[in-house]
Parts: sequence; C-alpha cells; structure tokens
Amino acid sequence: MGSTSTSTSNRAIHEAATLAKIDKRVSMHTLRHSFATHLLEQKVDIRVIQVMLGHKKLETTALYTQVATEVLREVINPLETLPTK
Repeated sequence: MGSTSTSTSNRAIHEAATLAKIDKRVSMHTLRHSFATHLLEQKVDIRVIQVMLGHKKLETTALYTQVATEVLREVINPLETLPTK
C-alpha cells in the first residue's frame, strides 16, 4: 500500500469538509483530535488511543482529555461509593 502525501491528505480533508458543508476550518490535526475525542467519549482506554495516534508519551495523548469533559464527569470516584456510617 502506498503512502499519501500531506498535501494530498489535506486536499481530501478540505474537499470532504466542503461536501459536508462544514464552514469551520479543518485540518489533519482537526481530524486526529476529533478521532481521539470520540474514542475517549466511547470510553476507549487512553493507552489504546496513544498507540493508535502514534504518540510516544502518554502526556501528549492526555491533552485530548481536556476536551472530553463529559466523559470525565461521568467517572465515579470509588471512594465516593463507600457506604457511610
């Protein structure tokens, strides 16, 4: 399978955005960011997302968690579920 150049990828993304009538600016970064955010919202483990995005450091992938605030709000602290006396 051959590789796709950055300019070819960007052109394809811009054409897809135009066809979808998306008025916002889009880029490869937008696509990667949306992909990671949607995976986080589906509760995919962040380490899996790290591998899929090719990040060497988990901290880089963790930047996407700032956007997925709804998912983070749903996380229940196990200490909060302990019975109270």
